[in-house]
Amino acid sequence: MKQHIQTWLKQHAHAFFFSLGQYIKNPINNILTTVVIGISLAFPAGFYVFLNNIQIMSANWDKTIEINLFLDTTINEQRANDFANRILKRDDIAQTILIKKDEALAEYKKLSGFEDALNVLNENPFPNVILVRPVSKNINEVKTKKLIGDLEIMPEIDNLQYDNTWIKRLVHIIDIVKLVILMLSTLLAIAVLLIIGNTIRLSIYNYRHEIEITKLFGGTDSFIQRPFLYTGVWYGVFGSTIAWFLIAVSIQILNEPIKNLSALYASNFNLTGLGITNTLRLFAIGILLGLFGSWVSVKRHLDAIEAN
Repeated sequence: MKQHIQTWLKQHAHAFFFSLGQYIKNPINNILTTVVIGISLAFPAGFYVFLNNIQIMSANWDKTIEINLFLDTTINEQRANDFANRILKRDDIAQTILIKKDEALAEYKKLSGFEDALNVLNENPFPNVILVRPVSKNINEVKTKKLIGDLEIMPEIDNLQYDNTWIKRLVHIIDIVKLVILMLSTLLAIAVLLIIGNTIRLSIYNYRHEIEITKLFGGTDSFIQRPFLYTGVWYGVFGSTIAWFLIAVSIQILNEPIKNLSALYASNFNLTGLGITNTLRLFAIGILLGLFGSWVSVKRHLDAIEAN
């Protein structure tokens, strides 16, 4: 058993280094193929990074989302303050700000220019107003609708104002971008499979006579497939490396202009890259595509050789 494992490991090590040697032996064609694979992987990965940065940036926009609660005019300042503290205990509300009716009247006098007319009134017509800022790590229209519905049925609230048109637009835009990324990723994954499959096909053609001789002497399909499968793995590894490099360079180029733009909006937003987890995913996808593409090509052509 031990000897069988050692033999198996030696065969894999031989195929591993043999495939790497064949890759280095023909550098120009292999590098060109790898660059094409890298670009094909970089496009969907780059779009994913773009979408991820949009979601990170939008996570801070909940601070600008405000729901204006106009309380019943019969509710005094103490009751309004108690009500604000009560709804603040909800998990979906981050902050409540009470605007007292006297403060609202004073501000309106200052801004409207009708101070003399308002001084004639016997009582303050303005209600106490509560500004509510919801908690939203990710923009979620369903959660927002639920919060609005819960607030509207509360007897203390006479009227409620909230404009979520821009949120709906952003949600739909993000959904469309996700769909585009999925479609693009699928198409480019197919392109990578075709590129690797065609490259392996040419390699099999060059070694066709050696493969036929190996099969005549009892070589198994697994033994013949092994170096070609490792070749596909190398294409996946090097292609993923190029994709990662392209994304990293793009982020470095765009980071300074983005930082300058965000500074104009009183923000310190910085672009984030793939990170460790997504980098590992990129390499895993590249290796799996390379392995699968080479396996399909080798399997197909070995069957064709046997048929002949």
